[in-house]
Formats: sequence, C-alpha cells, structure tokens
Amino acid sequence: MEVEQTAIGYDELAHWWGERHRDSGYGVKQLERAISFSLEQGKALDVGCGSSGRFMRVLKEKGFDVEGMDCSEEMLKLAENELFDCRYFQGDIANCQLDNGYAFISAWDSTFHLPLVGQEPALKSMCSALVEGGILIYTFGGVSEEGEISGGFEGQDFEYSSLGLTKNLELITQFGCECIHLEFDQGPGEGHVYLIARKR
Repeated sequence: MEVEQTAIGYDELAHWWGERHRDSGYGVKQLERAISFSLEQGKALDVGCGSSGRFMRVLKEKGFDVEGMDCSEEMLKLAENELFDCRYFQGDIANCQLDNGYAFISAWDSTFHLPLVGQEPALKSMCSALVEGGILIYTFGGVSEEGEISGGFEGQDFEYSSLGLTKNLELITQFGCECIHLEFDQGPGEGHVYLIARKR
C-alpha cells in the first residue's frame, strides 16, 4: 500500500481515532520511559501524531517544543484543534528531509504502515535529524525476517511491514545511534516491539 492510500484510510478514521485515543494510556508509559533518557528538552517530533494529540501533550508537559507530523490531512486538522500551539506538517517520513536539531522523536505505531522499501529511509531520516544525545522511540514488528502483511480495522484496509529485529538493530547503529532499550511489550507471541535509541 502506498502512503497516499494509508492517508485516505486515516482521513476516514480521524474522528473515531481522536475520540478513542484522546485519553488512552496506550504507549504512554513507554513514551515516558524514553523521555527519562533524554538529556535536554529541546525540539520534539511525533511522527504519525494522529488526531488525539496524546503523545504531543505528554511531550509538552515535559518541556519540549513539540511538532506533529502525519500523512493524513484530516488527522492533522483535528490534532491542531486539540493542541493549537504546536507546529504541524503533512508528510511521508520515508520521503522527506527533516530539519536537524530534534532532541526527541517518537514514531509509535506509525512507520510500520510504510511499504518495506520505505523502512530504511524512514529510520535514516529520523536518526539523522537527532542532535547528539537525542532520543528516538519507535515501534516495529519483531519478526525474524523482513516481510509485509495486510490487515485493517474499523472497515479500513491497511498494509504493515517490518525489516525484522536484526536489521532494525543493524540500521540503528549504521545511522549513528545506539539501542538503549528494546522490549516486546504486548506479551508472548504478539511481536510488537518498541525500541529506544540514543544518537551517538
């Protein structure tokens, strides 16, 4: 699935997503763990920020200057209503040049929607945009080999892909970061991994 198709699916889900996730604690404990490793509260970017603003709200409360990025125009419109004093931009993390200087980047359950060929460019883009000592937290499928699968929810079809556990760890190092925490966080057999990395 191309990013444009993913954006259309999330445009359709934007209101439902905002209502469902506005007060959700899903992923927040993991986000706060990543923030605890941060050495400074500078610029922060939430990739695939969605419409609820929940991660951005936590980052603001921790003192970051927060920006949100999403491929869905409708998601961004609703997010701006939730947190109007943040910067928002629409884009595809695998095919954009981020500004440098981020102290913190989160990409929770977002980059796994990219096609397989977009995984490495997305990771390179995020790692390259971090300042020295900057923190990245992102999720991916903790499979042993790279692959793509189809799925969906709330009547929308989506594609998912992962480079696999070993390749993600190799690329983190290649792109100038080090893994400081990795966890299968949804129980045995679920395959959902979050990784926290620090820019060397």
